Amino acid sequence: MITQEKNKTNTELAVELAYLMQELRNFTRKYIQKKIKDHGINLTYEMLEVMGILWRKDGLNQQEIADRTLRDKSSMTYLLDNLIKRKMVKRLADKNDRRNKLIFLTKEGLTLKEILHPWVAEVYGLASEEIACEDLQNGVSLISRMVSNLKKE
Repeated sequence: MITQEKNKTNTELAVELAYLMQELRNFTRKYIQKKIKDHGINLTYEMLEVMGILWRKDGLNQQEIADRTLRDKSSMTYLLDNLIKRKMVKRLADKNDRRNKLIFLTKEGLTLKEILHPWVAEVYGLASEEIACEDLQNGVSLISRMVSNLKKE
């Protein structure tokens, strides 16, 4: 773990923050992957990320899902093909543009949320134990501002 030293520059602190965010992601990923494996669910963490996007907003197109999961379109095709094989999602033609395919959850995909969502809530509950809501809100605001700064470039 990175030690806290006084008199660090903003750049040094931003690097440390980015490292710790990656470490948090790695720990949450391992936690969820272990739960999935222990319960014999035929799903990868990457597929779960796609499912999470669709649980929040069903009926997105492939590019929107790729953008939200920070993946390229070709790797998204692979993930969606595998989710279709597992009967978790289906592709349907967009009524406004039949060339555009929208991705929808199936009944199986919706049911899986009931199993997986509590595990995700559990790991983030553990991660945020003894942290004030105000501190979490400040963290969200801070990261949002940093992302906004980079989007300006």
